[in-house]
Formats: sequence, C-alpha cells, structure tokens
Amino acid sequence: MQNNQAITLVTGGNRGMGLALVRALSQAGQHVIMGARDLEKGQSAIDELRQSHLSVDLVQLDVTDHASIVKAVQTIKNRFGQLNLLINNAGAVFDFGQQPATVAAEQLRASFEVNYFGLIDVTQQCLPLLEQAEHAKIINISSMMGSKTAALDPNSEVYGAVAVGYQSAKAAANMYTVQLAKELKRAQSSITVNAIDPGMVATEFGGATPELARSMGAQPLAVGIARTIELATDWESRVTATFSNTHGPVAW
Repeated sequence: MQNNQAITLVTGGNRGMGLALVRALSQAGQHVIMGARDLEKGQSAIDELRQSHLSVDLVQLDVTDHASIVKAVQTIKNRFGQLNLLINNAGAVFDFGQQPATVAAEQLRASFEVNYFGLIDVTQQCLPLLEQAEHAKIINISSMMGSKTAALDPNSEVYGAVAVGYQSAKAAANMYTVQLAKELKRAQSSITVNAIDPGMVATEFGGATPELARSMGAQPLAVGIARTIELATDWESRVTATFSNTHGPVAW
C-alpha cells in the first residue's frame, strides 16, 4: 500500500488541526476528502489548498447530523468506492472551566453529541467503505484530558484541567476505540483503530485564538499533528487499540 493510493476522510477539516492534517496528508500523496460542517468555509479552505496543487475534495459533513453523514458517505462511495483512512478529528469543548457540581446539562449533552455520538455515527457509516479497502485505518483524535490516569496524577500536564463534559466524552470515545478495535480484530478485519492525543495545540479550539493558546503553552500545529501523520502514512503498521502521542503511549 502506497500513500498515493490512499483515499482519506478528515472530519472537521476546514480549519485548525483538521486543516493542517488535510494539508500534510495531501502533501504526503494521499487523496484527502475534507469534511466540513460549513460548506462555504470548507470551499474557501479547499480553494487555498488547490492553489498548491494538492489532491483534495470537499464534502459537507456535520458529525451531529445523521442525514449529513449518510449523504457524505454516499458521495464518497459513488466517487471512490472505498475508503482507506478515516480521521475522526471533529471535536468541540463547551464547558471549559465549568465545575462538575454546577455544569449545565445542555453543555454536557453538546460535548457528547460532537465528541462521542458524532464520532460513532461517522465511523459506523464509513465502516462498509473501509471494509472495501485492502488496508484501512481509523484514527480517533482524542485527548489526554480524557485519561483518568492523567487526571489523577498531580504531575500530569492536565491534572488541573476542568471540562467535565469534554473530558467525559473523550474518555467514552477512548473506550469505543478499544472495543471497536477488539471487535474488528476478532473478525480478522484489516481495519485498525487507534486513538491519538495531539496535546494542546495553538488553534482556535474552544473559542481561543492561536496567540492566546500559545501564551498558555500550546504547541505548534506541526507538533500537534506529528503522531497522527506518522501513523496515518505508515501502511506497514498494524498496531491497533493504542492511545499515543509524540512522546509514546498515553495511559487510558
């Protein structure tokens, strides 16, 4: 399997880390499909990438809208017939700094809709296309903030972080990663499933600005996407059910 044969879908791909992933994987030779909730913003991002002669396409894809997901997957099926790589990158935080005793239920539900239920819906709809490929990968962009081990470790960089809805949804997504990986391995499927922690990255995530995020210690985009790019472009790797970042394994 060569990268120039890979058909890749990146959700939440029109800005921030998603856009950086789309660009880097296109530069690596993959044909990347950008999933964007806002079609106009997605088209603007695609136009910029195509000026660099990168191989990219666009589908409207809102991970919280089942009909949108089904339509996007059908578009990919009609054009390509299969999918080699799904990167579940779309994510959002609604309750940063809200204390567990008082956080609003609607913020908790919003976190789960995007970071958990949306991820599962996209994955389930894409599985038939991934099964058509000789080699296929699912990469779920997770977070160390969803690690219970890190949350209990006073020496961890996320020990003081409080965003219970986001953290709980990421922890739940981590368990889905493990269970889906085990199911596919039992079925002797060629699809691997892994979670990656990009760390705190200087983007607009959570309503911040890249400048504000940098002032709080966020790392450059290139660092944040490094482990994902490494795994996404290594077709010899058959690792599955792992949680990692640029430093190595991350405790679940």
